[in-house]
Amino acid sequence: MAPPTQRTGCGVVVMRFPTLLLLLVIGCAPPANREQLAKEVVAVDPDFAMVLDKHRELSNRIETYQRELALKRSAVERNIAQMRQDLAETVAKIRAKTVDVKQRMEPDRQRLELALSMASEELRARRGARSSLGRAMAQLRKAAKGRQAPWTPEERAEQEARLHEMVQDAGRIDEEIATLKAHVRLLKIKLLLIRL
Repeated sequence: MAPPTQRTGCGVVVMRFPTLLLLLVIGCAPPANREQLAKEVVAVDPDFAMVLDKHRELSNRIETYQRELALKRSAVERNIAQMRQDLAETVAKIRAKTVDVKQRMEPDRQRLELALSMASEELRARRGARSSLGRAMAQLRKAAKGRQAPWTPEERAEQEARLHEMVQDAGRIDEEIATLKAHVRLLKIKLLLIRL
């Protein structure tokens, strides 16, 4: 036979035993003393004491695990803080050493950069001279082929000698330009190789 029930405003009151009423109320009963409630339940159902003992043992074990976790978390967080501090100190030391090593290479780098700048300027000057010489040679050849100003044989020989000399100068400048280009390339490679 089902136990008699009675509806109230907060939930359902279940009448299992004439001497004890168990409230099964969700969300509206005031907090109760756990020990008192346990005594009431064990008085009615002595076998439930084993369940309560097991619950107490498992609760204690969970609390122990949580304390272990808290201790471990605290130790790990201390270790992380120490490792971060050690890393920051190591980074600062390595940066200082790196700057020192780079400064040792600085005189060589500056010497090579100065040599490269001077060689590049010389190369530009030689190219400019070669370009001017090329234009002068072109004008002289054009004048020699033209018929506006007739030259005497002596003047023609003089102009041909002058053109021959300009061709030789152009060949010499071309060799200098080739040498300077190779020198500039070599200096650039040297700078690349000592870059840190």
